Amino acid sequence: MTMFESQAVVLQVTPETLTNSLAKAQDGDVLLLNKGTYTGPIVIEKSLTLKGQKGAVIDGRGIGNTIEILAPDSGVAGLKIINSGQDLSKQNSGVFVNKTAHNTVVENNIIQNNLIGVYLWGPKNAVVRNNRIDGLQVLQVNDRGNGVQLWNTPGSIVEGNTIRFGRDGIFTTTSKKNIFRNNVFEKTRFAIHYMYTNNSEVSGNVSHGNDVGYALMFSKKLKITNNQSINDKEHGFALNYANSSLFKGNLVENGGVKCVFIYNSNKNRFVRNHFEGCQIGIHFTAGSEKNTVSENAFIGNQHQVKYVGTRHLDWSENNRGNYWSDNPAFDLNGDNIADSVYRPNDILDQVIWAYPAAKLLINSPAMEILRWSQSQFPSLQPGGVFDSAPLMTPPQIDRLSLISDISSSDTTNPDMVINP
Repeated sequence: MTMFESQAVVLQVTPETLTNSLAKAQDGDVLLLNKGTYTGPIVIEKSLTLKGQKGAVIDGRGIGNTIEILAPDSGVAGLKIINSGQDLSKQNSGVFVNKTAHNTVVENNIIQNNLIGVYLWGPKNAVVRNNRIDGLQVLQVNDRGNGVQLWNTPGSIVEGNTIRFGRDGIFTTTSKKNIFRNNVFEKTRFAIHYMYTNNSEVSGNVSHGNDVGYALMFSKKLKITNNQSINDKEHGFALNYANSSLFKGNLVENGGVKCVFIYNSNKNRFVRNHFEGCQIGIHFTAGSEKNTVSENAFIGNQHQVKYVGTRHLDWSENNRGNYWSDNPAFDLNGDNIADSVYRPNDILDQVIWAYPAAKLLINSPAMEILRWSQSQFPSLQPGGVFDSAPLMTPPQIDRLSLISDISSSDTTNPDMVINP
């Protein structure tokens, strides 16, 4: 509901009367679109709300933006919005919200076969809520637009949407104070892709079967909480120069390569996350410093940690380390802290990462002697990650319910938009 809608004049609209209704409407009016197909592109130049009844479709006919919003305090709700143009250089979108359209709300729509689903191009405090957004599948992934794209749109919120088949589910650049929460992503490149976006929140989202769950780059002071990455093909979380951020209560399960990849990222705090079933639990590289890693669960990863370096990094805080499923230590005093230090990276790990062909010798007598020597003489331990207070039981986190069959849901009725 826009700021005007409580006192709005409701205008009944048919496909034949839409153009005339847009011309005659006043700021704050609601245009109620009856069942039928409305010819786009449509430009909203007044503070109006377009609200669709069941079966109302706006067809952009492959020309520009299906709906373009120029006025503040506008709204688009309950519509099926299809067939924008396909020119990425012109940012063709199903709903294009211009930088003059502050406080616009786009909610409860079916948005299909548009190059970009919704583009927030500079408005303040816009909301994209409870939409079903399916990208343009006729194009290769790298030629598609994003489900929701944001540029310089402080205070805007993207929540409760289900997004599939875009290049990225949500892509944001050069923005701040945004909230992305309770969205579901499937069959995209990156579920959420951050570039130069600061002081923002990513919470309660589910990424399922994407290439990468959450790619956070050149951003700082983020709050990343209670998100899930399930069966993503490459990484659950990928950080590149992402700094001074909190990662708490997140789950990565059955990731293809790395649950978490940390590259040149500093002063982050990872606490009470669950990383399970990846080739590598955390890959930590390129000079990343002053990161805190404690009270996380590392379960059933082929390599719990990959860190090639000479520094000694203690992954515990206030005598609380992490849970490691392959740690055979004892807890004789029953305080839930293992009685010995856990080291995920020993000399053998270092040798195999530097010389992959050495895997052929992993069970050889020479390797067994090296492993025994290392256990008897701690001075032989290389620099790297260790946990001085490993936990004996994994911390529990809340698991979000995953929509297991998104593709079977109704995509013709806006009342059936999936809301996780």
